[in-house]
Amino acid sequence: MRADGIRIRGFERTRRAAESDRERAGVGASRGGQLNQTHSYKLLTDAHIRGRGSRSSNSSDGDLTLGPVLASIAEHAPTTDETRTVPDVVIDAIKANPIMSFTASENIGGLNRTTVDTGLELEAVAARCASTAWVLWNHLCTFHLFAGLLGPDHASQLRKIVQSGEWVCFPAGASTGVSGTVEGDQILLHGKGAFGSGARYADHAGVSFVMDEPTKPRFSLVKLVQNNVRIDADWYAMSLRGSATDSVYYEGARISTDTVAPFPMMYRVAFRDPDRPMLHARYREDWVALSDLWLGLMAVGLVQASLDDVSFGIRERVAIMGVQVAQRPLVQVNLGQAQANINAARDTVLGALVQTDQRIASQEIPTEGDYLRQLAASVVALQLCNDALTLLQRVMGGNGLREGVAFERRLRDFQAMPLHINAHQDRVNEQVGRNLLGLESENPF
Repeated sequence: MRADGIRIRGFERTRRAAESDRERAGVGASRGGQLNQTHSYKLLTDAHIRGRGSRSSNSSDGDLTLGPVLASIAEHAPTTDETRTVPDVVIDAIKANPIMSFTASENIGGLNRTTVDTGLELEAVAARCASTAWVLWNHLCTFHLFAGLLGPDHASQLRKIVQSGEWVCFPAGASTGVSGTVEGDQILLHGKGAFGSGARYADHAGVSFVMDEPTKPRFSLVKLVQNNVRIDADWYAMSLRGSATDSVYYEGARISTDTVAPFPMMYRVAFRDPDRPMLHARYREDWVALSDLWLGLMAVGLVQASLDDVSFGIRERVAIMGVQVAQRPLVQVNLGQAQANINAARDTVLGALVQTDQRIASQEIPTEGDYLRQLAASVVALQLCNDALTLLQRVMGGNGLREGVAFERRLRDFQAMPLHINAHQDRVNEQVGRNLLGLESENPF
Protein backbone atom coordinates (compact mmCIF):
# COMPACT_ATOMS: atom_id res chain seq x y z
CA MET A 1 0.00 0.00 0.00
CA ARG A 2 1.36 3.41 -0.91
CA ALA A 3 1.41 6.16 1.67
CA ASP A 4 -0.98 8.17 -0.50
CA GLY A 5 -3.47 5.35 -0.82
CA ILE A 6 -2.53 3.78 -4.16
CA ARG A 7 -1.84 0.07 -4.05
CA ILE A 8 1.07 -0.97 -6.22
CA ARG A 9 2.54 -4.43 -6.45
CA GLY A 10 6.31 -4.26 -6.69
CA PHE A 11 6.84 -0.50 -6.35
CA GLU A 12 6.17 2.20 -3.77
CA ARG A 13 6.58 5.95 -3.94
CA THR A 14 5.37 8.70 -1.61
CA ARG A 15 3.51 11.75 -2.87
CA ARG A 16 4.78 15.00 -1.39
CA ALA A 17 2.43 16.60 1.09
CA ALA A 18 2.74 19.97 -0.57
CA GLU A 19 1.56 18.68 -3.93
CA SER A 20 -1.88 20.29 -3.75
CA ASP A 21 -0.36 23.66 -2.81
CA ARG A 22 1.66 23.96 -5.99
CA GLU A 23 1.46 27.38 -7.59
CA ARG A 24 1.14 27.62 -11.31
CA ALA A 25 3.45 30.20 -12.83
CA GLY A 26 3.52 32.00 -16.14
CA VAL A 27 0.03 31.15 -17.44
CA GLY A 28 -0.41 33.05 -20.66
CA ALA A 29 -3.53 34.43 -22.23
CA SER A 30 -4.90 34.07 -25.71
CA ARG A 31 -8.25 34.39 -27.38
CA GLY A 32 -10.37 32.25 -29.65
CA GLY A 33 -8.28 29.70 -31.47
CA GLN A 34 -5.01 31.54 -30.95
CA LEU A 35 -2.03 29.78 -29.39
CA ASN A 36 0.62 31.30 -27.20
CA GLN A 37 3.52 31.42 -29.65
CA THR A 38 5.99 33.52 -27.66
CA HIS A 39 8.82 31.02 -27.98
CA SER A 40 7.75 28.87 -30.92
CA TYR A 41 9.78 30.34 -33.72
CA LYS A 42 12.90 31.02 -31.65
CA LEU A 43 12.81 27.42 -30.42
CA LEU A 44 12.11 26.22 -33.93
CA THR A 45 15.25 27.98 -35.17
CA ASP A 46 17.25 26.64 -32.23
CA ALA A 47 16.07 23.11 -33.04
CA HIS A 48 17.73 23.34 -36.42
CA ILE A 49 20.90 24.66 -34.82
CA ARG A 50 20.88 21.69 -32.46
CA GLY A 51 20.54 19.43 -35.47
CA ARG A 52 23.96 20.28 -36.87
CA GLY A 53 25.62 17.49 -34.99
CA SER A 54 27.51 19.70 -32.53
CA ARG A 55 28.25 18.80 -28.94
CA SER A 56 27.09 22.31 -28.06
CA SER A 57 23.49 21.20 -28.63
CA ASN A 58 22.58 22.20 -25.07
CA SER A 59 23.22 25.89 -25.76
CA SER A 60 19.53 26.76 -26.15
CA ASP A 61 18.18 24.55 -23.36
CA GLY A 62 17.82 27.62 -21.16
CA ASP A 63 15.03 28.80 -23.47
CA LEU A 64 13.01 25.68 -22.75
CA THR A 65 10.40 25.66 -20.00
CA LEU A 66 11.91 22.41 -18.75
CA GLY A 67 15.44 23.82 -18.96
CA PRO A 68 15.98 23.91 -15.18
CA VAL A 69 14.90 20.25 -14.88
CA LEU A 70 16.89 18.70 -17.73
CA ALA A 71 20.11 18.17 -15.78
CA SER A 72 18.27 16.23 -13.08
CA ILE A 73 16.48 14.13 -15.70
CA ALA A 74 19.84 13.23 -17.29
CA GLU A 75 21.47 12.54 -13.94
CA HIS A 76 18.77 10.07 -12.93
CA ALA A 77 18.41 8.35 -16.32
CA PRO A 78 20.67 5.37 -15.42
CA THR A 79 18.80 4.89 -12.12
CA THR A 80 15.46 5.10 -13.90
CA ASP A 81 16.58 2.35 -16.26
CA GLU A 82 18.06 0.14 -13.54
CA THR A 83 15.18 0.44 -11.05
CA ARG A 84 12.38 0.59 -13.63
CA THR A 85 10.92 3.69 -12.03
CA VAL A 86 11.42 7.43 -12.42
CA PRO A 87 12.68 8.83 -9.09
CA ASP A 88 10.34 11.00 -7.03
CA VAL A 89 12.68 13.96 -7.32
CA VAL A 90 12.25 13.98 -11.11
CA ILE A 91 8.49 13.42 -11.09
CA ASP A 92 7.98 16.13 -8.47
CA ALA A 93 10.13 18.60 -10.41
CA ILE A 94 8.13 17.99 -13.58
CA LYS A 95 4.82 18.33 -11.75
CA ALA A 96 5.96 21.67 -10.37
CA ASN A 97 6.94 22.88 -13.84
CA PRO A 98 4.56 24.79 -16.17
CA ILE A 99 5.11 22.08 -18.83
CA MET A 100 2.22 20.22 -17.21
CA SER A 101 -0.27 22.71 -18.64
CA PHE A 102 1.18 23.09 -22.15
CA THR A 103 -1.75 21.29 -23.81
CA ALA A 104 -4.42 22.91 -21.65
CA SER A 105 -6.20 25.91 -23.14
CA GLU A 106 -6.20 29.19 -21.26
CA ASN A 107 -9.90 29.01 -20.38
CA ILE A 108 -9.13 26.06 -18.07
CA GLY A 109 -6.00 27.67 -16.63
CA GLY A 110 -3.48 26.30 -19.10
CA LEU A 111 -0.57 27.76 -21.03
CA ASN A 112 -2.07 26.84 -24.40
CA ARG A 113 1.36 26.46 -25.99
CA THR A 114 1.87 25.48 -29.61
CA THR A 115 2.38 21.93 -30.77
CA VAL A 116 5.87 22.98 -31.90
CA ASP A 117 6.76 24.20 -28.41
CA THR A 118 5.47 20.99 -26.87
CA GLY A 119 7.39 18.81 -29.29
CA LEU A 120 10.69 20.62 -28.72
CA GLU A 121 10.36 20.21 -24.95
CA LEU A 122 9.76 16.47 -25.37
CA GLU A 123 12.70 16.20 -27.77
CA ALA A 124 14.99 17.68 -25.12
CA VAL A 125 13.70 15.32 -22.41
CA ALA A 126 14.07 12.25 -24.64
CA ALA A 127 17.70 13.18 -25.28
CA ARG A 128 18.26 12.77 -21.53
CA CYS A 129 15.90 9.95 -20.59
CA ALA A 130 13.39 8.31 -22.91
CA SER A 131 11.37 6.77 -20.06
CA THR A 132 10.80 10.18 -18.50
CA ALA A 133 9.90 11.66 -21.87
CA TRP A 134 7.48 8.81 -22.47
CA VAL A 135 5.41 9.37 -19.34
CA LEU A 136 5.35 13.14 -19.78
CA TRP A 137 4.37 12.64 -23.44
CA ASN A 138 1.48 10.44 -22.33
CA HIS A 139 0.25 13.07 -19.89
CA LEU A 140 0.35 15.87 -22.47
CA CYS A 141 -1.26 13.77 -25.23
CA THR A 142 -4.02 12.22 -23.18
CA PHE A 143 -4.97 15.48 -21.49
CA HIS A 144 -5.57 16.83 -24.99
CA LEU A 145 -7.97 13.93 -25.65
CA PHE A 146 -9.68 14.25 -22.29
CA ALA A 147 -10.33 17.97 -22.81
CA GLY A 148 -11.88 17.16 -26.18
CA LEU A 149 -14.11 14.42 -24.78
CA LEU A 150 -15.25 16.25 -21.65
CA GLY A 151 -15.70 19.63 -23.31
CA PRO A 152 -17.14 22.85 -21.88
CA ASP A 153 -19.59 21.02 -19.59
CA HIS A 154 -16.67 19.73 -17.52
CA ALA A 155 -14.41 22.78 -17.70
CA SER A 156 -14.33 23.23 -13.92
CA GLN A 157 -13.15 19.66 -13.39
CA LEU A 158 -10.36 20.09 -15.93
CA ARG A 159 -9.41 23.50 -14.52
CA LYS A 160 -8.92 22.00 -11.07
CA ILE A 161 -6.55 19.37 -12.50
CA VAL A 162 -4.57 21.99 -14.42
CA GLN A 163 -4.28 24.44 -11.55
CA SER A 164 -3.17 21.68 -9.16
CA GLY A 165 -0.48 20.48 -11.54
CA GLU A 166 -1.93 16.98 -11.54
CA TRP A 167 -0.87 14.15 -13.84
CA VAL A 168 -3.19 12.13 -16.08
CA CYS A 169 -2.77 8.82 -17.87
CA PHE A 170 -4.92 6.62 -20.10
CA PRO A 171 -4.68 2.84 -19.55
CA ALA A 172 -6.72 1.72 -22.55
CA GLY A 173 -4.51 -0.66 -24.54
CA ALA A 174 -5.13 -4.22 -25.70
CA SER A 175 -6.95 -6.41 -23.11
CA THR A 176 -8.69 -3.39 -21.54
CA GLY A 177 -12.26 -3.97 -20.40
CA VAL A 178 -14.16 -1.88 -17.84
CA SER A 179 -17.85 -1.89 -16.88
CA GLY A 180 -19.83 0.45 -14.67
CA THR A 181 -22.88 0.09 -12.41
CA VAL A 182 -24.90 2.94 -10.92
CA GLU A 183 -25.14 3.30 -7.16
CA GLY A 184 -27.00 6.46 -6.25
CA ASP A 185 -25.12 9.45 -7.63
CA GLN A 186 -22.01 7.39 -8.22
CA ILE A 187 -20.82 4.78 -10.69
CA LEU A 188 -18.77 1.80 -9.54
CA LEU A 189 -16.16 0.63 -12.01
CA HIS A 190 -14.86 -2.91 -12.37
CA GLY A 191 -12.29 -4.19 -14.82
CA LYS A 192 -8.81 -3.65 -16.16
CA GLY A 193 -7.09 -0.86 -18.03
CA ALA A 194 -3.94 -2.00 -19.84
CA PHE A 195 -0.78 -0.18 -20.98
CA GLY A 196 -1.25 2.70 -18.54
CA SER A 197 2.01 4.52 -19.21
CA GLY A 198 2.78 6.79 -16.28
CA ALA A 199 0.00 5.36 -14.11
CA ARG A 200 2.39 4.87 -11.22
CA TYR A 201 3.11 8.60 -11.19
CA ALA A 202 -0.37 9.86 -12.09
CA ASP A 203 -3.23 11.39 -10.13
CA HIS A 204 -6.04 10.54 -12.56
CA ALA A 205 -6.70 7.89 -15.17
CA GLY A 206 -9.00 8.33 -18.12
CA VAL A 207 -11.38 5.39 -18.35
CA SER A 208 -13.66 4.25 -21.14
CA PHE A 209 -16.38 1.96 -19.82
CA VAL A 210 -19.70 0.43 -20.77
CA MET A 211 -22.92 0.11 -18.82
CA ASP A 212 -26.23 -1.17 -20.17
CA GLU A 213 -25.40 -0.54 -23.84
CA PRO A 214 -22.07 -2.11 -24.89
CA THR A 215 -22.05 -0.16 -28.16
CA LYS A 216 -22.18 3.19 -26.37
CA PRO A 217 -19.03 3.58 -24.29
CA ARG A 218 -18.75 6.39 -21.78
CA PHE A 219 -15.80 8.30 -20.43
CA SER A 220 -14.69 9.78 -17.14
CA LEU A 221 -11.60 10.50 -15.06
CA VAL A 222 -10.86 8.24 -12.09
CA LYS A 223 -8.91 9.43 -9.09
CA LEU A 224 -6.13 6.93 -8.56
CA VAL A 225 -5.82 7.84 -4.89
CA GLN A 226 -8.55 5.51 -3.65
CA ASN A 227 -8.52 2.06 -2.12
CA ASN A 228 -10.50 0.51 -4.96
CA VAL A 229 -7.77 1.11 -7.53
CA ARG A 230 -4.80 -1.21 -7.85
CA ILE A 231 -1.78 -0.65 -10.10
CA ASP A 232 0.10 -3.78 -11.11
CA ALA A 233 3.71 -2.96 -11.99
CA ASP A 234 3.84 -5.47 -14.83
CA TRP A 235 5.95 -3.65 -17.45
CA TYR A 236 8.93 -5.98 -17.88
CA ALA A 237 10.05 -4.88 -21.34
CA MET A 238 13.66 -4.13 -22.27
CA SER A 239 12.59 -0.69 -23.56
CA LEU A 240 11.46 2.32 -21.54
CA ARG A 241 11.92 0.44 -18.29
CA GLY A 242 10.83 3.39 -16.17
CA SER A 243 7.73 4.24 -18.21
CA ALA A 244 5.38 2.51 -15.75
CA THR A 245 3.33 1.13 -18.63
CA ASP A 246 1.39 -0.86 -16.07
CA SER A 247 -2.04 -2.44 -15.73
CA VAL A 248 -4.65 -0.61 -13.67
CA TYR A 249 -7.39 -2.61 -11.95
CA TYR A 250 -10.67 -1.00 -10.95
CA GLU A 251 -12.21 -2.98 -8.11
CA GLY A 252 -15.26 -0.92 -7.33
CA ALA A 253 -13.56 2.41 -8.04
CA ARG A 254 -16.00 5.28 -7.66
CA ILE A 255 -16.73 8.20 -9.95
CA SER A 256 -19.52 10.75 -9.76
CA THR A 257 -22.28 10.49 -12.36
CA ASP A 258 -21.86 14.17 -13.18
CA THR A 259 -18.28 13.58 -14.37
CA VAL A 260 -19.31 11.22 -17.18
CA ALA A 261 -19.38 12.10 -20.87
CA PRO A 262 -20.11 10.10 -24.04
CA PHE A 263 -17.15 8.45 -25.76
CA PRO A 264 -18.12 8.58 -29.45
CA MET A 265 -16.64 5.97 -31.74
CA MET A 266 -14.34 7.58 -34.34
CA TYR A 267 -14.19 10.54 -31.98
CA ARG A 268 -11.84 12.46 -34.26
CA VAL A 269 -14.73 12.71 -36.73
CA ALA A 270 -17.11 13.86 -33.99
CA PHE A 271 -14.59 16.53 -32.93
CA ARG A 272 -14.61 17.93 -36.48
CA ASP A 273 -18.33 18.68 -36.32
CA PRO A 274 -18.56 22.50 -36.27
CA ASP A 275 -21.75 22.23 -34.20
CA ARG A 276 -19.98 20.33 -31.41
CA PRO A 277 -18.98 22.73 -28.60
CA MET A 278 -15.27 22.49 -27.85
CA LEU A 279 -13.19 24.16 -25.16
CA HIS A 280 -10.73 25.39 -27.77
CA ALA A 281 -9.98 24.94 -31.46
CA ARG A 282 -6.83 22.96 -30.58
CA TYR A 283 -8.94 20.05 -29.35
CA ARG A 284 -10.39 19.44 -32.80
CA GLU A 285 -6.95 18.11 -33.75
CA ASP A 286 -6.68 14.37 -33.19
CA TRP A 287 -4.66 13.42 -30.12
CA VAL A 288 -3.22 10.31 -31.78
CA ALA A 289 -1.88 12.41 -34.65
CA LEU A 290 -0.28 14.84 -32.23
CA SER A 291 1.14 12.00 -30.17
CA ASP A 292 2.75 10.56 -33.30
CA LEU A 293 4.38 13.85 -34.25
CA TRP A 294 5.69 14.44 -30.74
CA LEU A 295 6.92 10.84 -30.68
CA GLY A 296 8.83 11.61 -33.87
CA LEU A 297 10.62 14.49 -32.14
CA MET A 298 11.32 12.30 -29.12
CA ALA A 299 13.00 9.83 -31.47
CA VAL A 300 15.00 12.68 -32.96
CA GLY A 301 16.16 13.79 -29.51
CA LEU A 302 17.19 10.27 -28.53
CA VAL A 303 19.07 9.52 -31.74
CA GLN A 304 20.73 12.95 -31.88
CA ALA A 305 22.04 12.39 -28.34
CA SER A 306 23.34 8.98 -29.41
CA LEU A 307 25.09 10.45 -32.44
CA ASP A 308 26.63 13.25 -30.37
CA ASP A 309 28.01 10.74 -27.88
CA VAL A 310 29.33 8.40 -30.57
CA SER A 311 30.98 11.12 -32.66
CA PHE A 312 32.61 12.66 -29.60
CA GLY A 313 33.75 9.39 -28.02
CA ILE A 314 35.20 7.93 -31.18
CA ARG A 315 37.68 10.72 -31.87
CA GLU A 316 40.49 9.19 -29.80
CA ARG A 317 39.63 5.55 -30.38
CA VAL A 318 42.30 3.37 -31.93
CA ALA A 319 41.37 0.29 -33.96
CA ILE A 320 43.41 -2.84 -34.72
CA MET A 321 46.93 -2.13 -35.96
CA GLY A 322 46.86 1.36 -34.45
CA VAL A 323 44.54 2.96 -36.98
CA GLN A 324 42.63 6.02 -35.76
CA VAL A 325 38.94 5.13 -36.07
CA ALA A 326 37.98 8.73 -36.83
CA GLN A 327 40.22 8.61 -39.91
CA ARG A 328 38.36 5.72 -41.50
CA PRO A 329 36.36 7.03 -44.49
CA LEU A 330 33.35 4.79 -43.89
CA VAL A 331 33.11 5.95 -40.29
CA GLN A 332 32.87 9.50 -41.61
CA VAL A 333 30.35 8.47 -44.25
CA ASN A 334 28.11 6.64 -41.77
CA LEU A 335 28.16 9.48 -39.25
CA GLY A 336 27.37 11.99 -41.97
CA GLN A 337 24.46 9.90 -43.24
CA ALA A 338 23.13 9.43 -39.72
CA GLN A 339 23.13 13.19 -39.15
CA ALA A 340 21.39 13.75 -42.49
CA ASN A 341 18.70 11.25 -41.47
CA ILE A 342 18.15 13.00 -38.15
CA ASN A 343 17.92 16.42 -39.80
CA ALA A 344 15.39 15.09 -42.32
CA ALA A 345 13.34 13.47 -39.56
CA ARG A 346 13.28 16.68 -37.55
CA ASP A 347 12.31 18.79 -40.56
CA THR A 348 9.54 16.38 -41.53
CA VAL A 349 7.92 16.46 -38.11
CA LEU A 350 8.37 20.18 -37.55
CA GLY A 351 6.81 20.92 -40.93
CA ALA A 352 3.69 18.99 -39.99
CA LEU A 353 3.56 20.62 -36.55
CA VAL A 354 3.82 24.12 -38.03
CA GLN A 355 0.89 23.32 -40.33
CA THR A 356 -1.05 22.06 -37.31
CA ASP A 357 -0.41 25.26 -35.36
CA GLN A 358 -1.47 27.36 -38.34
CA ARG A 359 -4.77 25.46 -38.54
CA ILE A 360 -5.43 25.93 -34.84
CA ALA A 361 -4.60 29.64 -34.95
CA SER A 362 -7.02 30.18 -37.84
CA GLN A 363 -9.64 27.88 -36.25
CA GLU A 364 -9.60 25.70 -39.35
CA ILE A 365 -11.20 22.31 -38.77
CA PRO A 366 -8.81 19.49 -39.74
CA THR A 367 -9.71 16.95 -42.41
CA GLU A 368 -9.01 13.24 -42.64
CA GLY A 369 -6.25 14.10 -45.08
CA ASP A 370 -4.64 16.39 -42.48
CA TYR A 371 -4.83 13.59 -39.92
CA LEU A 372 -3.24 11.05 -42.25
CA ARG A 373 -0.47 13.49 -43.17
CA GLN A 374 0.36 13.90 -39.48
CA LEU A 375 0.54 10.14 -39.00
CA ALA A 376 2.63 9.61 -42.13
CA ALA A 377 5.13 12.31 -41.14
CA SER A 378 5.76 10.48 -37.88
CA VAL A 379 6.20 7.11 -39.59
CA VAL A 380 8.81 8.55 -41.97
CA ALA A 381 10.66 10.30 -39.14
CA LEU A 382 10.78 7.14 -37.06
CA GLN A 383 12.12 5.14 -39.99
CA LEU A 384 14.82 7.73 -40.63
CA CYS A 385 15.81 7.62 -36.96
CA ASN A 386 15.85 3.82 -36.99
CA ASP A 387 18.19 3.84 -40.00
CA ALA A 388 20.43 6.39 -38.26
CA LEU A 389 20.70 4.17 -35.19
CA THR A 390 21.68 1.23 -37.40
CA LEU A 391 24.49 3.34 -38.87
CA LEU A 392 25.65 4.30 -35.39
CA GLN A 393 25.77 0.65 -34.34
CA ARG A 394 27.98 -0.03 -37.33
CA VAL A 395 30.31 2.79 -36.33
CA MET A 396 30.42 1.73 -32.69
CA GLY A 397 31.50 -1.81 -33.44
CA GLY A 398 32.03 -4.42 -30.73
CA ASN A 399 34.27 -2.27 -28.53
CA GLY A 400 31.93 0.66 -28.73
CA LEU A 401 28.94 -1.43 -27.68
CA ARG A 402 30.95 -2.85 -24.81
CA GLU A 403 31.85 0.59 -23.53
CA GLY A 404 28.78 2.57 -24.52
CA VAL A 405 26.34 2.04 -21.66
CA ALA A 406 24.24 5.11 -22.52
CA PHE A 407 24.12 4.10 -26.19
CA GLU A 408 22.89 0.63 -25.28
CA ARG A 409 20.10 2.10 -23.13
CA ARG A 410 19.02 4.47 -25.87
CA LEU A 411 19.12 1.67 -28.43
CA ARG A 412 16.80 -0.41 -26.25
CA ASP A 413 14.48 2.50 -25.54
CA PHE A 414 14.08 3.41 -29.19
CA GLN A 415 12.68 -0.03 -30.07
CA ALA A 416 9.35 0.81 -28.45
CA MET A 417 8.80 3.99 -30.46
CA PRO A 418 8.01 2.65 -33.96
CA LEU A 419 6.12 -0.26 -32.35
CA HIS A 420 3.60 1.95 -30.56
CA ILE A 421 0.17 1.26 -32.01
CA ASN A 422 -0.43 4.96 -32.68
CA ALA A 423 2.59 5.26 -34.98
CA HIS A 424 3.02 1.67 -36.21
CA GLN A 425 3.90 1.88 -39.88
CA ASP A 426 1.71 -1.08 -40.89
CA ARG A 427 -1.39 0.55 -39.39
CA VAL A 428 -0.61 4.03 -40.70
CA ASN A 429 0.55 3.14 -44.21
CA GLU A 430 -2.48 0.94 -44.82
CA GLN A 431 -4.86 3.82 -44.01
CA VAL A 432 -2.88 6.29 -46.11
CA GLY A 433 -3.07 3.82 -48.98
CA ARG A 434 -6.81 3.36 -48.54
CA ASN A 435 -7.25 7.12 -48.65
CA LEU A 436 -5.24 7.33 -51.88
CA LEU A 437 -7.51 4.69 -53.41
CA GLY A 438 -10.66 6.55 -52.43
CA LEU A 439 -11.59 4.06 -49.68
CA GLU A 440 -12.87 5.00 -46.24
CA SER A 441 -10.44 5.08 -43.33
CA GLU A 442 -10.91 2.22 -40.90
CA ASN A 443 -8.83 3.48 -37.98
CA PRO A 444 -11.07 3.82 -34.91
CA PHE A 445 -8.39 6.09 -33.43
